[in-house]
Amino acid sequence: MEPMTKIIEVVKYGNPVLKRKSLEVSELSGDIHRIIRVMSQLMYQNKGVGLAAPQIGVSKRIIVVDIGEGLHVFINPKIIWHQGKEVFQEGCLSFPGIYLDIKRSKEIVVEGLDNKGESIQYGAQGLLARVLQHEIDHLDGILMIDRVPKKKLKLISGQLQEIKCE
Repeated sequence: MEPMTKIIEVVKYGNPVLKRKSLEVSELSGDIHRIIRVMSQLMYQNKGVGLAAPQIGVSKRIIVVDIGEGLHVFINPKIIWHQGKEVFQEGCLSFPGIYLDIKRSKEIVVEGLDNKGESIQYGAQGLLARVLQHEIDHLDGILMIDRVPKKKLKLISGQLQEIKCE
């Protein structure tokens, strides 16, 4: 596991960890619970609705989500069913100030483990479905900019360069 420094910030666009496919969590150790606590704290501090472990520099399949209904933790999450499509504007803590229209499934079912290691299956629609898909993308090294046309990326290339240079 990658060492975690004492001062942890959200990893920004340009950091190679964001493009790496994350490794499955094989056991729920104290380190994994610490990562979940740090991720949750950072998500709330930054007023986000979701965060994936790669966004704190850890290549593990862990996400935290809270759209105002309480904290959800998913370990090794997988989308096992999806239906419908909709386009909606998304932001990302790794891309501060950038919002893009992204097409995603309207409804999904995710399976994985909760923070106690219990197997879960969770159905979601609307904002929660969108956030789960966004965060699971992070675990696969897929960024929101990978889901928009190249023409659109040219329009925001200056903003992307600024984030990369921070």
